Amino acid sequence: MQIDRRTLLATATLAGIPLGARAQAPSLKIGVLTDLSGPYKDLAGPVAVSCVTQALEDFGVSGKGMKVDVISADHQNKPDVGAGIARQWFDRDGVDLIVEVANSGVALAVAGVAKEKNKVYINSGAATSDLTGEMCNANTIHWAYDTYMLAKSTGGALARAGGDSWFFITADYAFGKALQRDTTGFVEANKGRVVGSVAYPFPGTTDFSSLLLQAQASGAKVVGLCNAGTDTINSIKQAKEFGLTQTIAGLLLFISDVHSLGLDVAQGIAVTDSFYWDANARTRAFSERLKPKAPNVRATMVQAGVYSSVLHYLKVAAQAGVPTMKGSGIDVVDRMKAMPTDDDCFGPGSIRIDGRKIHPSYLWSIKKPSESKGPWDYYKLVATTPADEAFRPLSAGHCSLVKS
Repeated sequence: MQIDRRTLLATATLAGIPLGARAQAPSLKIGVLTDLSGPYKDLAGPVAVSCVTQALEDFGVSGKGMKVDVISADHQNKPDVGAGIARQWFDRDGVDLIVEVANSGVALAVAGVAKEKNKVYINSGAATSDLTGEMCNANTIHWAYDTYMLAKSTGGALARAGGDSWFFITADYAFGKALQRDTTGFVEANKGRVVGSVAYPFPGTTDFSSLLLQAQASGAKVVGLCNAGTDTINSIKQAKEFGLTQTIAGLLLFISDVHSLGLDVAQGIAVTDSFYWDANARTRAFSERLKPKAPNVRATMVQAGVYSSVLHYLKVAAQAGVPTMKGSGIDVVDRMKAMPTDDDCFGPGSIRIDGRKIHPSYLWSIKKPSESKGPWDYYKLVATTPADEAFRPLSAGHCSLVKS
């Protein structure tokens, strides 16, 4: 594929990089591989690219004598397309780090390419917990959230609250299957049961009426939506239109989805999110800095994860030096794991041996319209899961990097 030179130069200029000096010193290159046109565009997409630029500015790369180029591409939610772009970036275009991705099938493919090429991949958007489980590798880090975290926080809470029978509507690819699997584990652990499920083709499905009617006919107390982005939005809207009386569990619901739905429709839904723009002074400060680049939105946890992960990568780069960062990807990832994380989006944290980035997760309830004080004031905190409990235990992931 052809890299848009205007995008590259604009990004470099925004980051304060002296363009004329790039030929005199080695530069790092970051590739943002994301959904720029499909169902995950709003939760990742262009704002994810802006978050990389924000990380460069906040870190002050030019003041530290570092040079960083940024490119981006649309994987079209196709694993073969994503893997092809990753290979080209690593082999031909000198990319040192790939971030984001926002599709579990593509993420697993890109992780394989990073391992093959001994480069670095930091995932923020794809949810499958397999990235730090049986399909883990030493070149991949998983930031922000995963299906285990979502299942434990949202699924576990609803099951404990009396939701003891479930029906799943599931996007038929790696993400949906992993989310249904992980949520089923927590439902059954709380003495609940799954009475049925239906998978639908992804991407391309817009009419969920027949799936919702199956869920309604099942008699399940909870309808679990194992999807994301516009699929979740359409599922919830149509469920409201059909008058479903069951509890709708949006197992992966982003603030961009809530904004699209509106509080009249979304009020009362439980949401698990590791980042909320109005959670504390640090998250608000980040959101204010990002506002000139994304004036009409608030960052999702995927986009915040891109910022956080790139900032941590830059901290390691400043310590290790650019030549080291352009060398072995495994060495770079090991250095990232050894350094504690800390940023305005997620606060203090760490990266485990299996590549899982650790921080607290939060269960939120979506506010009623009467409770909201203004635009994007959507969440109220229900519960916090501490960092050491939010993600799957190392012993349960079957990652080959974890030695017993």
